[in-house]
Amino acid sequence: MTAESTVAVIPAGGAGTRLWPRSRRSRPKHVLPLGERGRPLLRATYDRAKAVADEVFVLTETRQRDIIAAVLPEVDSQHLILEPSARGTTNAYGLATLTLSERTPGAVMLALPADHAVRGSAEVSRAVRVAVNAARTTDNLVTVGLKPKFPSTGLGYIHAPGRASRGTLRVRRFVEKPNAASARRFVREGGYYWNLAWFSWRLDTFLEELARHAPRHLAGLRKVVAARNAGDEATAAQLYQRLPVEVVDRSVMEKTDRLRLVPATFDWADIGSWAELGDRVHADAHGNSVEGEAVLVDTTGSLIFGDRRLIAGIGLEDMIIVDTEDALLVVPRSRAQDVRKVVDALKRARKTRYL
Repeated sequence: MTAESTVAVIPAGGAGTRLWPRSRRSRPKHVLPLGERGRPLLRATYDRAKAVADEVFVLTETRQRDIIAAVLPEVDSQHLILEPSARGTTNAYGLATLTLSERTPGAVMLALPADHAVRGSAEVSRAVRVAVNAARTTDNLVTVGLKPKFPSTGLGYIHAPGRASRGTLRVRRFVEKPNAASARRFVREGGYYWNLAWFSWRLDTFLEELARHAPRHLAGLRKVVAARNAGDEATAAQLYQRLPVEVVDRSVMEKTDRLRLVPATFDWADIGSWAELGDRVHADAHGNSVEGEAVLVDTTGSLIFGDRRLIAGIGLEDMIIVDTEDALLVVPRSRAQDVRKVVDALKRARKTRYL
């Protein structure tokens, strides 16, 4: 790599608890075949990153190393950035930035989460290249935002009104997941964009913003990297475990005055719940989306994901059924976001074989 290189970093952590029981610790959301043509989301993201970056790194937890290797066997140890444990995106991005800054201090980093479903390669490439160029030629952090296609209450928003300059807009503020009335107003007024958590920055620029807004994280991360450079992984893991947990949106992005946004229009989904996934599966004349073998009688608006067995439903309305070898989920579509509560209950009950 050279100082002018673009390095893509793919955060691939977590388990996607809202997609239980398909998503488990051993089979997290980003390895599920939810990408185009049934590819794992991680594979689709990696191929997307390869098209726009000089090198691609995967940022993941140590415990997921073998999981990543099964999907991306071509990624060697030099292109893995391993967190000793999951400690939030502030620490994850900080660790990646510090690690890469030792190799190529002047490079531009592009962060593309592993678990997003995306369509529209030409528009994706355009938006990403604009973001990378803006990060390279200015002292700004840059994010990509989507013009809302509907008033979603499940996504965060970025308010970036005004006219674009060289393809980017100045960000005024971040907005947490809004209520329905606010979401409708955002769409009506314009100037609001869905927050994708796609970021680009020069490595030195992000470290400067970490020093300003999250100095405790940065100081701790420098100790972690120093321990790793000394070959002491045990100490590095202990130091990392002590770091405060915080998402980078809150620690840096909401506070910085150096954030620009690239408006984009491609098809994107975070697939944060079974209800969102159902929206991407073709529905029949009764509004039912079915994967696998099912017989449905007097059933409407339901999502059925089968595994090995036939699923029969009678008189169902707006339900979700997900069948796997060892677990069956049945939940109203309106409560799809509550699936993570099942995972929490299994943890409390120590029924870890289902996690």
